[in-house]
Amino acid sequence: MLEDGKVAARIPVQDLQRARTFYAEKLGLEPSEERPGGLLYRCGEGEFALFESRGAASGDHTQMGWEVEDIEATVEWLRACGVVFEEYDFPDLRTVNRITEVELAEEPEWGIRRDALAIHSLNRMGDAGPVRRCDIL
Repeated sequence: MLEDGKVAARIPVQDLQRARTFYAEKLGLEPSEERPGGLLYRCGEGEFALFESRGAASGDHTQMGWEVEDIEATVEWLRACGVVFEEYDFPDLRTVNRITEVELAEEPEWGIRRDALAIHSLNRMGDAGPVRRCDIL
């Protein structure tokens, strides 16, 4: 039943105007709806809402991700917009040109900054191989 439903994320932010500016200037996204204390964005068939909160997300996991067809082109476009990417240099996790490969079944736990967003280029169903991902600071 749920596998056919549309997914939506809700992300707390402490400064809604700062978040709106980041999404507009760095990611090229404008809210499709605006309500007091919240912004709704629609991307593809999904949506996410930013809501003003005094609390903060723990920052110990990816807050949101996008699947894209061409991760290299997307990363270069975002970099040109001023987006800064997390860089990793560990024995089992290394970024190359701001992108790292992670096996689907074994995505490691690593520290990502609180406001991190991930961009994923996933293999199609049935394809073998790793997920290619990058993390935005």
